[in-house]
Amino acid sequence: MTRASGVGSWPDQPVRDVVRRVRDTLADGGIPYVPELPGRGPGADMVGRTAGLLVEMPVDLQPSGWRLTDAPGRDVGRAASYLREDLDEVAEAYDGYSGPLKLQVCGPWTLAASLWLPRGDRAVVDAGAARDLADSLAEGVRELVGRVHRLVPGAALVVQLDEPSLPTVLTGRLRSASGFGRLRAVDPGVVEAGLRTVVEAVGEDADVVVHCCAPDVPFALLRRLGSVGIAIDTTLLTPRTWESVAASVESGTPLWAGLVPTGTTASHPREVVDPFVRGWHEVGLEDRLLADVVVTPACGLGTRTPQHAAAVQRLAVEAAAAVSELL
Repeated sequence: MTRASGVGSWPDQPVRDVVRRVRDTLADGGIPYVPELPGRGPGADMVGRTAGLLVEMPVDLQPSGWRLTDAPGRDVGRAASYLREDLDEVAEAYDGYSGPLKLQVCGPWTLAASLWLPRGDRAVVDAGAARDLADSLAEGVRELVGRVHRLVPGAALVVQLDEPSLPTVLTGRLRSASGFGRLRAVDPGVVEAGLRTVVEAVGEDADVVVHCCAPDVPFALLRRLGSVGIAIDTTLLTPRTWESVAASVESGTPLWAGLVPTGTTASHPREVVDPFVRGWHEVGLEDRLLADVVVTPACGLGTRTPQHAAAVQRLAVEAAAAVSELL
């Protein structure tokens, strides 16, 4: 049966309310997740939240963004506090729960593209720093997975690595500190190795999915990681990238299809399902393979109103049911 889930972020509301709304919407046959509330401020954002997980790589927040430093700043302490609050609510809401539960963290290359060196450019330009970041992140995520397992013993965990910057890292389109230049592209083999470091660190204790909502997802590179899911915005697919989706699905790669636009005003699930199914059929994919697809919104819901975010998440559940009718 086709299942539904979400990407992660929600508009700022009391964390207890959001955790329970996600649970109530998705726990019956879907894949609920630990919501992120970036509207709370620094430390609740994707980069700051993940930077707070790093082991022996302290960061602080500067006007330019999060920076690697010699000692942790107070903002990273705020990130730890937010995460602790969120997990306390998750432990209470999912008491006695048995089933899938997803966590989201910033992937190693988006993290390296977003963190600044103590005196210099983005961490991604320093091969040693990028490698150390991947190692530190792997250890931090492994610790997070263990922590959540202890809080929700019945959960089958899924770790989502958010990699929106992955294509710009691979193609050399990331802007330099000055804003006038572009940073050199990182070799695909190096990128793959960094991702593999994190994937292998958590792969025994959780399933892994890489989320990239950019138009030019590096499907072939992600397939080489093994049984790692790929989460994409399917509304951005072209005939060429649909062929890459087909190759991935036929190779057994789990597809998380972001087929519900975050700004949608659709009143019926077929409005968002039909374009996806049409593309699926045009590349010759069989309907039976839809059973392994996970339907999500196209991206996070953090910039939407609470009412709209809830409606989009409900529509994803209805869309998954509509896809299941084709099986």
